[in-house]
Amino acid sequence: MKLIQRPLYTERVIPFINKQVIKVLTGQRRVGKSYVMLQLMEHIRNTDQKANIIYINMELDNYIHIKTHTDLSAYLEGKFIEDKNNYFFIDEVQEVQEFERTLRSLLAKGICDIYCTGSNANMLSGELATFLSGRYLVFNIHSLSYQEFLQFHQLDKKFESLILYLRYGGMPFLSNIGLQEDLPYEYLRNVYSTILLKDVVARENIRNVSFLENLVTYLADNTGSLFSASNISKYLKSQRVDISPQLTINYLRALCNTFFVHKVVRSEIGGLKIFEIGEKYYFEDLGLRNAIVGFNQRADIHKLMENAVFLHLKQQNYKVFVGKLGDKEIDFVADKNGAKIYVQVCLTVMDESTANREFGNLLKIEDNYPKYVITLNDVLIGQDNNGIIQQNLIDFLTSEF
Repeated sequence: MKLIQRPLYTERVIPFINKQVIKVLTGQRRVGKSYVMLQLMEHIRNTDQKANIIYINMELDNYIHIKTHTDLSAYLEGKFIEDKNNYFFIDEVQEVQEFERTLRSLLAKGICDIYCTGSNANMLSGELATFLSGRYLVFNIHSLSYQEFLQFHQLDKKFESLILYLRYGGMPFLSNIGLQEDLPYEYLRNVYSTILLKDVVARENIRNVSFLENLVTYLADNTGSLFSASNISKYLKSQRVDISPQLTINYLRALCNTFFVHKVVRSEIGGLKIFEIGEKYYFEDLGLRNAIVGFNQRADIHKLMENAVFLHLKQQNYKVFVGKLGDKEIDFVADKNGAKIYVQVCLTVMDESTANREFGNLLKIEDNYPKYVITLNDVLIGQDNNGIIQQNLIDFLTSEF
């Protein structure tokens, strides 16, 4: 099996190989966590030919008998070899009840280097945090970046391939299906159904599946719009669906827990205040979003651009906020270890009013961190507006920060 390398993630994990801390790879189902794990195993084999690697994939029938931590511990009994470096990899570890007990025991004994993947954020705030506080590191794995998309599909960096990325998204398996006509959407709709039923409904004990589906459609239609639970409840009541704001909040949290969508809160620029009301939601994968509501390039291009910029910032390991500066809004404030960048996204700044708004909002920020205006296909003016960088979306999505 040929593995297309994803160094964006493996190079973050490799420095921690053989360190006594659990390496946890998290992310939405089917974004390629398993393949990143396989690439780490390949790296270990190449650097330590005597390595003893135990690998469990909880999605395979071979391991269907492993249901609890007791089963897992029993399976591992006798598999570690004393005079070798032992490595334990387990895929979709949340499928094992109380798995954290086994991991804690292995870590305490110091007999192996531990790696696991999971598709639910509750695993971090609940199971692992309770039993293994301070003894694990989290590495977030995302769907393909635009740069990776070009590599996986053997495409050139140009406008046509950008539109393909905005249309079909970055689920890695699409490289085996191709990007012809509606074939990708058949696969994407199946992935969506699996995420919704297995990762959201079953794990989060969702009862009103019809409302959950309507909520996802609403999020897809309003990608990047300011959102509040009370507003959607009012909207649903107008559609004769009586749902409380609290239930809406619970279902939104369930969707975020599976990394299917990401909640982006508003933050005061230059201050510490986080606003509790009015957030935005972006999809982990553009193709999944389009599989739900369709791809309408003319009507949705700005939403897709904004979602793509958000994903790129997350893929670069930034914490992302919506910026608030008085009555002005900055699309994204991205922070990595105290270093920030500010980003505005718009189709074009060729008309004067749009240029004044997008550049003007950024000019009001009184610090020297990089500031970007990202457009689709303008004739670029470069870094000529008081240090603000205007950049084409293609160039932004293929840059590292």
